[in-house]
Formats: sequence, structure tokens, C-alpha cells
Amino acid sequence: MFDYRAFALRKLASIGPRYLPFADVATDDVPLSRLLRLSLFQITVGMAIVLLVGTLNRVMIVELGVPATLVAVMLALPLVFAPFRTLIGHKSDVHVSALGWRRVPFIWKGTLYQFGGFAVMPFSLLVLSGYGEAVDAPRWIGLSSAAIAFLLVGAGVHMVQTVGLALATDLVEDEDQPKVVGLMYVMLLVGMVVSALVFGTLLENYTPGRLIQVIQGAAVVTVALNLLAMWKQEARDRVRAQQMAKAEQPPFRDALAKLVRLPGKKRLLIVIALGTFGFGAADVLLEPYGGEVLGLSVADTTKLTALLAGGTLIGFAIASRVLGRGGSPTRLGLLGAFIGIPGFGAIILSSLGGGSVAFLCGTVMTGLGAGLFGHATLTATMRSAPRAQIGLALGTWGAVQATAAGVGVALAGIVRDVIHGATLSGTIPAHAPYNAVFLIEIVFLLLACAIFLPMAFNARRASSRETETAKRSRSDRHSNPAEAS
Repeated sequence: MFDYRAFALRKLASIGPRYLPFADVATDDVPLSRLLRLSLFQITVGMAIVLLVGTLNRVMIVELGVPATLVAVMLALPLVFAPFRTLIGHKSDVHVSALGWRRVPFIWKGTLYQFGGFAVMPFSLLVLSGYGEAVDAPRWIGLSSAAIAFLLVGAGVHMVQTVGLALATDLVEDEDQPKVVGLMYVMLLVGMVVSALVFGTLLENYTPGRLIQVIQGAAVVTVALNLLAMWKQEARDRVRAQQMAKAEQPPFRDALAKLVRLPGKKRLLIVIALGTFGFGAADVLLEPYGGEVLGLSVADTTKLTALLAGGTLIGFAIASRVLGRGGSPTRLGLLGAFIGIPGFGAIILSSLGGGSVAFLCGTVMTGLGAGLFGHATLTATMRSAPRAQIGLALGTWGAVQATAAGVGVALAGIVRDVIHGATLSGTIPAHAPYNAVFLIEIVFLLLACAIFLPMAFNARRASSRETETAKRSRSDRHSNPAEAS
């Protein structure tokens, strides 16, 4: 009998190394099909990001009439758990289980948190907005239930992503760790693109009932895909568990201090925070901006998230090729931050006569810059971390990035609402609140470039010294054949 499943996997593996970034990380022991199955947890994370930051952001502000400040705070609530990614990564490094698992228990817990949050989220949003029979419900019920729902989803996303990435790096050799994490993030972007297109299609004709179906459907899909991703990925090593139980594990504070003391680590973390703020603050406003200023529909603005993620995917693909050829992650990160500046300039221009074309071009450029910047800083973090602290390193990178994004999202909503109050009196145009936020993002990207610039020059000088040393060594061997032999 013909095995269609095996045939499909062989075909997918054969085209992967040619068209899929980072696919060359696959080996006989860890085939591409296994890595792609593991990457399904990133698909669910991308789905959650699109649903929260994209679809629900627009629906809550435009269709449900929830103030942008409250929406921004709600969307920032999941990032309350962002600083704990460092602790979660460390705990998964040293976790002792009777079955010998380190990563799987944390991924399962995170999956349950995501499911619980999505299960109650649509009803809490309808109560919060006062829709239908919920118009007489006390406001605190909607606020508290919505806050709990967003917190649960946020906790689950951070836990699943941090530990899932650590599990992916456990499966490959040290030199392939940046590649496999890059592959996971490519799949995250694929999940965002696909989810944005699906959500946009399902919500083409928006109704509250359809919103409930979409969110609860996402809950079921999350559990199914995460279970498939975890299946037979981590070996049950009881010997290792016994050894870890007997060994004295370093306290979290000491392990984190040791990691931060690595050369250039503090400056890298500052750059990650500034650049992520610069790219991430607009996430909460791009779709409302397209709907309120440019007159785009719910489906069009939801698909806008797919366009942004597509630009980021292109950035990851370019970064994969450049870094795979020995490129400098610091110089690539500098380029990514710089590309974001004219990108936000084009978005501002769209409200000043540039129209939808300028808006779409600016969105693609900011996505491209974010992809280059994200991959570069991720690679730099991975290369500077010892294998025993890989979960901690990934958690630190994720904590700084997610916290900066959360602050940016909250600040963007507050700035928009404060300035929007003046637009109601007709003294300033409707696009002014959004453009003010985009200008703030440009300033933060300029600050990131200013700090990244000396790091890039130092990396170039270090690379030049290594090249000169290598040339001198080869010259000495050629001039003294007896010593070379």
C-alpha cells in the first residue's frame, strides 16, 4: 500500500534545504520533518499574537467601542509575564522529573494556560463592551474577566515559546543552535501570516457570534498542535534526572549574574530593548490607523498583519543567508534598525497624501527591518551563551524583547488617546495621534542605531584582526615548511 504520509514528508524534506531558511540544520538523527513538527508550537504562538495584537485590537477599538487606552493595557497584560521568561528558561534547564523530562512539563502547562484564556476571552470582551444583554452587567466583571483571560494567554505563550525554543536547541549540536532557533522563528512568522489570512477571511462579515467561534476555535487548535509538536521529541532520560537531583544546581540569581557578565552582554540587551520598542509600539495602532485614517475594512486590516509578518519573514531569510556566510550579527542588526526609520516615515506619509500605497510599503519595510534586527540580536545572544545556560539565555532575550514590546504597546495606546482628545474639538487632524507614536518609534530606532554603531565597528575591527592573524599564520607556515610539517 502506498504511504502518502511518508511521500509527503519526503517531498517536504527535499524542498526544505533549497527554499526554507535554516533547513540545512536537519541531520539523519534529527530530520527536517521532526523539526517542522516541533515548530508547530510556534504556529500556535503566532496565532495567539495575531489574534491579540491584530484582530482583537481592531475589533475592540472600532467595532466594540472600547477606549484605546484600555485596549492597550489589556494587550500589554500578557507581557506582565515577560520578565519571568528568564526564570522559566532557567527552571527548565535544571528541572528534575521522575520521568527524566526537563522541557515537556513546562510546554504542557503553558498550553493549558493558553487554552483557558482563549476559552473565556470572547465572552469577557462582550461583557466589557456592554454588548446585548451584558449592557447592565457591572463593569468590573468585564474588566476582571478580560484581564484574567489576557493574563492566562500571555503566561502560556511565554512559557511555551521559551521552553519550546530551548527544547529545539537540545536536539542539535552547538554550532547549529542559532540555525534551529532561526527555523523556529521562521515558522512563527509563517503561523502569523497564515493565521492573519484565516482570521481575516472568517471575520469578513463580522458578528459577535462569529468572534466567539474564531477565538474558541483557536483554543482547540492550540491544544491539538502543541500536543503534536511535543510528541516523542524529548527523551525520557531518568539517569540524567538522577544526576541532576544529586548535583547542586546554581541559584537563579547567580546563574543570571554570570550570564550578564559576559563581554558586551549588557549593551546588547539595551539595544534589544530600544529596537524592540521602536518596532513594537506600532503593533497596537497599525490596524486602527488603517481603519480610522485610511478607511480600510476589518478584513483588510487583519490581512495587514500578514503583510507585516511577510516582510519580517523576508528579513529572516536575508539574515539567514548573510549570517550563514559568516556575516556579523551586529552589523546586520544595525541595518535592520536603520531600515525601520524610513519605513515608519512612509507610514506617516500615507496620511499626508501618500495613501494606501505608502502605507503598505512602509509596513513591509518595518517588517523587513524587524526581521533583520530580531534575527541578528537572537544570533548574537545564542553565540554568547554556554550550552548549560541555553534556556536562561533564550529566556533573557525573550524577557527583554517582550517587556520592551509591552511597554511600547501600552505607551502607544496612552499617547494616542491623550492626543485624540484634542482631535475631538477639531483643532488637529485625525491622523495626528497615530503619527505622534510613529515619530516616537523613529526616535527609539535612532537611539538603537547610535548604540549599535560602535558595536558594529568593534566587531569589524575584531574580524579584521582575526583575518590578519590567519593570513600571517599561513604566511609563516609557507615560509617555514619544516615547521609546518
